[in-house]
Amino acid sequence: MCEHCGCREVESIRELRDEHDALSGQAFHVRHALASGDRGAARVLLDELVSHLVQHVTREELGMFAALRTQGEFADEVAALEGEHRAMDAVVADLDLDGPDFVARVTALLDDLEAHIEREDLGIFPVAVVTLGATGWATVEAAHEQHPTFLAPDVRSDV
Repeated sequence: MCEHCGCREVESIRELRDEHDALSGQAFHVRHALASGDRGAARVLLDELVSHLVQHVTREELGMFAALRTQGEFADEVAALEGEHRAMDAVVADLDLDGPDFVARVTALLDDLEAHIEREDLGIFPVAVVTLGATGWATVEAAHEQHPTFLAPDVRSDV
């Protein structure tokens, strides 16, 4: 991950990136369960990851994405990222633990999540640092207050 843009100096972005790190860690554990042939454990771990992902996506979409859209900044990129959120939701909703393609579909989902996280970390987050004004950051902060992070205090990098 890059650290040159100053994203981690902005509390709300630091929190979102910490969530990305946690989601990536959870994805690793899902992959490990799949590799060991334990579909049941993989599904339990995936369900927890998805629960956290839903919380994370809510914070992004009601906060940073809404602020950028309101400012008229990077609307196409925001729409594309939101489309990726919806696509991942659809894959999760259609997963069948007993289906012959379960492992392949979960693996593809985790690959897509990894690429999506990188796209946000290296794209929209640095953009937000330099483009959001006071009103935009107020939108982000309000969304984060209404929808707290799923991270435990000992996992957050600001604690």
